[in-house]
This record gives sequence, C-alpha cells and structure tokens, in this order.
Amino acid sequence: MRAALALAPAGALAGCGFELRRPPRLGFESISLTGFAPRSPLAEELRRQLLQQVRVLDTPARAQVVLHALEDQRERSVVASTSAAQVRELQLRLKLNFRAHTPAGRELIARSELLLQRDLSYSETAALAKEFEEAELFREMQADLVGQVLRRLAAVQV
Repeated sequence: MRAALALAPAGALAGCGFELRRPPRLGFESISLTGFAPRSPLAEELRRQLLQQVRVLDTPARAQVVLHALEDQRERSVVASTSAAQVRELQLRLKLNFRAHTPAGRELIARSELLLQRDLSYSETAALAKEFEEAELFREMQADLVGQVLRRLAAVQV
C-alpha cells in the first residue's frame, strides 16, 4: 500500500509529459577553452558541463571548436550606503565576453557578451552570513551563464 502511494506522484508526472531539463545537445565532438584566467571558476564549471557530452582538449589546433574568452570578470560594487558610510546594498556582476571559432579561423559565434547582475542587501551585523549569500549568488549566476553558453554552442554547426 505504501509503495503504491509513493509511486502515485511519479506516475502522474510521467503521464503529463513532465521531463527534467537536460543540457542542450552539442553538434560537435571536441572543444578547447582558451583565454580564461588560470583557475577561473567559470572555466572550471564550463569544462565540467562540457565533459558530459564532448571531449575538452588543451590543444586548440586539435579541437573542432575553440571557445575563446575575451573577458571573464566578477565584480562587486557598493550601490547604497548610509550617511555613516556603512554599506547597505551591493551589486554583484558576472561578465563573459567570448567568441567561438574553428582552429582554421572560421567564426562560429561572433563576439558576444553575457552579463548577469544581482542585488544584495548588506548588514554589518550579519557580515559572515552575507558573505555566504554572496558566494551562493555568484554560484547561481555562474550556473546560469554556463547554461547560456551551452545553448549558444548547441546552435553551432561545424
């Protein structure tokens, strides 16, 4: 009886056509990531996602697609403060300028800029909690940015 009750929601979801979101299918077999800063968290996340579908090569000349980062930047700026110069609100930005091409130089994706920003309220009394919240917001923005790059790469025809 319990097993039947536990499987009922799964059966209902399967009947309605519900399906978990999958990463977009890429139309090539190998890619090389260039131009990223050493130990870039964005490059590491992108590499991790790409490895689920294609080979990520260190040598651009051997890859079918070269994804070149022109700018990979994380920014944190104060947008509101009190008269006593205490920070009240921050703005977090994650920016990626990139292009994709073949090793021979044929352009696959023209220079593109992706920019994500989030606002974060801030309190000196909860500085440690706000630091963790900031790190989590950056991780979420990074995952969103990687998803956008993957969707653009899925449209590439080599």
